[in-house]
Amino acid sequence: MVFLISCKGGNDLEEVQIPDPEVETTQLAYGNPGDVKVNEGGTFKMKGLKYTYDALEPHIDGRTMQIHYAKHHLNYANKLNKEIDTTDLATKSIEEILTKLNPNNKTLRNNAGGYYNHNLFFEILGPKAGGTPTGELATAIDTELGSFDDLQSQLIDAGNNLFGSGWVWLVVKNDGKLAVTSTINQDNPLMPNAEVRGTPILAIDVWEHAYYLKHQNKRNDYLTALFNVIDWKVVNDKYESALNRL
Repeated sequence: MVFLISCKGGNDLEEVQIPDPEVETTQLAYGNPGDVKVNEGGTFKMKGLKYTYDALEPHIDGRTMQIHYAKHHLNYANKLNKEIDTTDLATKSIEEILTKLNPNNKTLRNNAGGYYNHNLFFEILGPKAGGTPTGELATAIDTELGSFDDLQSQLIDAGNNLFGSGWVWLVVKNDGKLAVTSTINQDNPLMPNAEVRGTPILAIDVWEHAYYLKHQNKRNDYLTALFNVIDWKVVNDKYESALNRL
């Protein structure tokens, strides 16, 4: 914070606080994720981010993160809340809604999926992340998927091979084994119609709004860059929690 002395008419002087240019620029350009709220009365809330919009640069740019979180994600949350308002679903967890939904209910399917998927995606990212998994997850990856390099290749290939918009997942299946899978649109592995069902522990958004401002049509560049900001501690914690619930 910088302090300057300014004139206030005649010979009077007034101390004025000037925000640090870098902080001011970020706030003016992107805003604060904590200020993003669902419409009043909504059951499901915006969970916030543990980092600022520009904290994942240069791998994910701040403008993309701001639009992704404060526009797209917020829109799914508000539409989900509108869909379940005055129904018994308003008292259910998002996981309960997803595991028991009717796939023919496209509005609920898209918005409940969009809300859950984005929450997980934003949660497993971090500015001081990247590297490789550790602990029980690292052991399981080596045993069940070959190696971390193999896992990375499988996730990137799944993203590149997914036609149109959707998601790539690392899941713990009902038998406790890891699997890489993908889903279209806002579907996810919790849904009854999923080809590979299980508990997601890592989500990668491959909708164009997740990367187009920076990477244009180069989805592979985006998928590769993401590994610099995946927080493997969070993923490992989710892996252990999924195993404990089996």
